[in-house]
Formats: sequence, C-alpha cells, structure tokens
Amino acid sequence: MTPEHLDVLIVGAGLSGVGAAVHLKERCPDKRFAVLEARDAIGGTWDLFRYPGIRSDSDMYTLGYRFKPWTNAKAIADGPSILAYIRETAREYDVDRHIRVSHRVLRASWSSSQARWTVEVERGPQRERATLTCDFLFLCTGYYNYEHGYTPDFPGIERFQGRVVHPQKWTPDIDYSGQKVVVIGSGATAVTLVPSMTDRAAHVTMLQRSPTYILALPGQDRLANWMNRRLPLRLAYGITRWKNVLKSALFYRLSKRRPQLIRKLILKEAQRALGPSCDVSKHFSPSYNPWDQRVCLVPDADLFKVIRQGKASVVTDHIETFTEHGIRLRSGQELPADLVVTATGLDLLAFGGMELVVDQRRVDLHETLSYKGMMLSDVPNLAYAFGYTNASWTLKSDLTCEYVCRLLRHMQATGTRICVPRRDAGVQPQPLLDFSSGYVQRGINRFPQQGDRAPWKLYQNYFLDLQTLRRGDVDDGTMVFTNPAPAAGVMPAEPVRRAA
Repeated sequence: MTPEHLDVLIVGAGLSGVGAAVHLKERCPDKRFAVLEARDAIGGTWDLFRYPGIRSDSDMYTLGYRFKPWTNAKAIADGPSILAYIRETAREYDVDRHIRVSHRVLRASWSSSQARWTVEVERGPQRERATLTCDFLFLCTGYYNYEHGYTPDFPGIERFQGRVVHPQKWTPDIDYSGQKVVVIGSGATAVTLVPSMTDRAAHVTMLQRSPTYILALPGQDRLANWMNRRLPLRLAYGITRWKNVLKSALFYRLSKRRPQLIRKLILKEAQRALGPSCDVSKHFSPSYNPWDQRVCLVPDADLFKVIRQGKASVVTDHIETFTEHGIRLRSGQELPADLVVTATGLDLLAFGGMELVVDQRRVDLHETLSYKGMMLSDVPNLAYAFGYTNASWTLKSDLTCEYVCRLLRHMQATGTRICVPRRDAGVQPQPLLDFSSGYVQRGINRFPQQGDRAPWKLYQNYFLDLQTLRRGDVDDGTMVFTNPAPAAGVMPAEPVRRAA
C-alpha cells in the first residue's frame, strides 16, 4: 500500500503545534498537512500537567498567539484556562480536523533522491505501525520527556511510609487534606505548588538546596483590562503585547548589564513582602546573577503571603536521608511529612525522542548546529519550534512559523523542492543554552549546538529575530535550494516558476 503523502507534517499538538497549523493554513492554504500528537488529547504541556495551581510563568499577552488575543482577565493564567485557549484556537481556525491524536512518531528518514521524508508512527492503544511521507517536517514537540520527570536518587526513600509523587505524574486521587507536605525544589513548579496546597494541607514546606530569584507580579494587568473595555480587541491586545515585550526585554538587559542592581531590587521586594522575620539572605538570595537561570514569577506575591502567614515555610538545606516519617537534613533537622512532592525538574528530550535519518545515516543531534534557532545544519526540509528561555516561548515559535511559511512559499515560487542550511567550515560550536540550571546541564548534550556567529548563533533576542525571521532574506547564502538529482540518462525537467 502506498503511504499517505502530505506537503507538511507537523509533530506535536501543544501550544506550538496548534500555532504552526494555524500559520500554515492561513499563509500556505494550498498545502496539505496533518498534525500528529502522541498523546490522546491536544494541549501538550497544558494537558499533561495536572498538579495543584498549574499556571504559566509568563504573561499571557506574550505567551498567547500573535493572531489570537488573550481575553481572560488573568495575565498570569492557570493551566485549565491556557488549555481552553489552545483548544479554542484549534476549533476557531478549523485546524482541529487536521490533528491526529495517539500518533507517536518513532523515526523520520529523509531521501535526497525522492526529496521527501518517510515517517514511521505508532498509532492507537494497540500501537499499530503506520507510515506517512511528507515534503517538509515541522517538529513542535517541546523540549522535555512527557513520560517522566527528573527525580534524584534520594537515600532511604524506600523507607518512607508516606507518598512520594513527581508533579508530572500528579493524579486526582492524591488527597493532602490535613497533611504535612514537603515540596522539594525551588523552581517554577515548586513556587506554584506551595501556595496552592496551603488551603488544604496542615502545613507546606518548600525544601531547597539553594535559592532561586523570585519576582512578584500582579496577577492581572490593569492597563490591559482597561484597554480591553475601551479599545478594539486586537488593538488593545497588540499594545499590551508590545508593552510586555519591551518590559521583559528591558528587565533582561538590565539583569545582564547591572546584575547587582537588579539583585538588590528583587531581594528588597522579597523582604518587603515576607516581612522582617524571614531570612531573605539565606532563603531567597541565590549565588548566581539574575537570568543565569530563569527568574520565577509569583502572581500577587502568593508564595510570600503564605510564608508570612505561617501556612508555609522554606528550608534551605541538603537531604541526608529519607526516614519512615519524613526527611532528615544534613544540618540534623528533621522535616515530618505525609506527602513529598519532588519538584526536582524535567528530563530534557529533543524532538520527542524520535530518530532522524538522512540518506541512511543517523543524525547525531549534538553534532549538528542550530540555524536561526529553528533548523539543523545539513538536515533538509526540517524545522523545529523552540521558544525563548528569557521571554515567552510563543514569541519565538510564532516567528518560526512565519519563517517556515515564507520558506515554503519561496520554494514554490522558485520551483525548488529541497532546502538545507549548509554548515560553514569555520564556525565554532557552542552549547545551545548558556543557562546554569541543573535540568539544562543534565540534558544539553542531547540537543543541537549553536555557533559563534550568525546565522548559527542563538541570540535569545526577539527584536533581532523579528528582522531575521520575519523580514530577512530566506535565500541568505547559507540556505541552499536544490532539486533531486535526475536518474541516469533522464533529462531534468524545467523548474516550475510560480508566484509566492
């Protein structure tokens, strides 16, 4: 049986994948495409995570799509609201009919002679094998393993008589009413969980090895809500989006140029919110500079409030061992616990763990270079969505989608079927991300590298990417456009020229 063939195959139906489908449908309406989703529902991260308080750690005016205004009053939104927004987008733009759930991509093989990808998938609960082909492959799979998170090997954990759960595996049967809860971690998940569990738990303790920068922001954007009532919706959304882009870019730039000033301001605000009895220098003053790791946001200072009220506490120490009834720390202190939540990070995974093969040679991702933060050196007709680490994910993924559509239209107009960024001989490889976060350091060698200069360097700069991806030349001298070599003795056909 001849495999089904598509012009474009999108892998992943989360925030990026649904956005990619909308961009493709609107900008390249003649392209036949499908979206393959490994799980049995769309939504990606926002369908997977079900732990208490799950919410965004970016404002929704920049995490939302450029083409679809965020209308909810909450600027820092809860997970169910974000999931509803993604699904509403899929319905409203009529791309939900292109999404095929329970389709896990195992392997994608490129043939230069045929100028197409052959994609092997498992589908349905029986994991039936199927094959599709496509001209262009667009990977919107996120960057971490959906099967499990990262949990260290804690000494004595087998002795603990309570329950241990990673937030990624949270289930509805977990009842912590009246219980002593210890949340291990200090990142975005931990600072979300702690205030959200205090309404039912007897007490919640955030146990951290080292502090994280935590910044309190209003849960609602008053200016945005005011404009939404008085201006046309898209105009109000556009103004708010640009306001927040500029604010976050300024904060990031100041953090890099004047780290001690930003550090002082963050700690001063934390002390004000926590009160004089909290040792901010011990529990909220990291050893690194702001934005060497991601800064955590807490809406309406909720974490600080529950600590000040005594409903929660923070302990900075190292775990010596689990005991039958809690955790003993290196200092000798023992934390009683009925439930331990290991908010200890993600397990990084590139492209959902799928295997890539180009002309029968397996692609080692770490040997490739990232082109414009969205394609791989010497890998044809493939792009991937990877958002910013210093701003909202969707700002970059939206630009990537626009670029992919421009690329497809250019190929159609020039009658070329193959596009591939060819690696420059003198470019020097560097780690893709310069974050010192543990989850990045553990898994960065599974990802492509970046180069020391454009177009191989990942600048993490929205304004530069606007010029490069939205307005820059697609045919930039690094991207090579060709057609398959004709079979021996066959004259090549004249390329078809069509307008973009």
